[in-house]
Amino acid sequence: MINHRTITRSQVLGMTGTLIALWLMAIGLSTQVMRHEFDERFDSALQETANRLLEISVSDVDLRLAPGNEQVSDSDTSQGRDYLIYQIRRPNGEIIMRSKDAPDELFSAPLLAGFQETAAYRIYTKASSKDKLIVQVADSFGDRREAVGESVVAMLIPLLAFILASGLAIWTMVKRVLNPIEELQRAICNKNEGNLTPVEIGRVSRELMPIARSVNLLLERLQTAFDAERDFTAHCAHELRTPIAGALAQTQCLVSDLPEGAWKQRAVTVENSLRKLGRLIEKLLQLARASSQTKITSVAVDVGPVLDMLVTDFQRDTGTRGRLQYRRPKSAPMVHDIDVDAFGIVTRNLIENAIIHGEPNTPVNISVAGDGSIHIVNECAVLANLTLLEMKKRFTRGNNKASGSGLGLAISDQLVKQMGGTLDLYSPVPGRDTGFEAVLSFQPLQPSEESRNCSHS
Repeated sequence: MINHRTITRSQVLGMTGTLIALWLMAIGLSTQVMRHEFDERFDSALQETANRLLEISVSDVDLRLAPGNEQVSDSDTSQGRDYLIYQIRRPNGEIIMRSKDAPDELFSAPLLAGFQETAAYRIYTKASSKDKLIVQVADSFGDRREAVGESVVAMLIPLLAFILASGLAIWTMVKRVLNPIEELQRAICNKNEGNLTPVEIGRVSRELMPIARSVNLLLERLQTAFDAERDFTAHCAHELRTPIAGALAQTQCLVSDLPEGAWKQRAVTVENSLRKLGRLIEKLLQLARASSQTKITSVAVDVGPVLDMLVTDFQRDTGTRGRLQYRRPKSAPMVHDIDVDAFGIVTRNLIENAIIHGEPNTPVNISVAGDGSIHIVNECAVLANLTLLEMKKRFTRGNNKASGSGLGLAISDQLVKQMGGTLDLYSPVPGRDTGFEAVLSFQPLQPSEESRNCSHS
């Protein structure tokens, strides 16, 4: 399955990532500048410390170096760690004074005035005026890196909070900017065969106006095509109804007049074909009504007697007599705000579908559940899930050997949607291994609404 990235996510991630990259580049550049400035400050501290040490130590060292007083002295006995260390030497390299953290051995840097570097230290060397003393002051590169690192961390901590706040601000701005696109998307997604009204372009931004106009033009063409299709279907079916009824009547008279034999059998075949054609014309008229944009007139009505009458009509039919098993509890809520004619069309189609596509000589169970939903069950082989999804489309048959038109479920589904109900299909029947079940459900009226409608009637 293709994972389509949203524009919002792409924009937020792109802008936030760009912002983070720019800030990291800025921090990197700042780190280089800061390191250079720190080096200058540390070097200046080395020079200043060396100068002061040299001035202070000359007289003191003269006394320490008098005959009989020669010794190497630690100038500081405090317990803290010194960031600057030093050694005071004779011209021959002998250490006569050093800081407590300075190494016992000589610095590896040569006794040349100025700055030198070793693997671990940056060293500044300076000699007295008469070269009696040489001072070497050093600081470690580790201390310099630590100072730079702490400064970078100090910048990164508020930067994280800034990035989070920036990401939230970017997301809010992107959502606000893309809101017109999402509104247009929702408006287009709501369009289907039953809703081809133009998209409102009053609030559409100027950049999206060409898209909205193109969609409206397409919807207008689709509406025209659907109207032409419905008009053609309705007119043709209506015009064919009378001639076919006349031809069926004449064929029935011919069947009754002919003696038994091949000619009568042929007439019976013609009669059956005309009956099928008549049923197809009725289905086409129902389809034209279901596909029309005319709003169904809904009133609160008890559909229980209507269902009873429809089942009784099928039970009286010689072709289906004995197959229908009907059960309707008197306590089941059957008052719905629907159109009675549309309900009759839907229920008749569902029962016909169960009779035609069910196994021959097997019962068709029609029952009303406690919530008022109507369950119609027939025996048949299990249908695949894909087939169930296709069953509500026009000219689709679950059993290709059946003589149905493939329009009954499509008509029923459209009418049920227009009445605000649901039509659910199951195969196998829940709790069984075989069969097919159609469940017709409508939203029951609240007791207050039911009593109010009854009082008005």
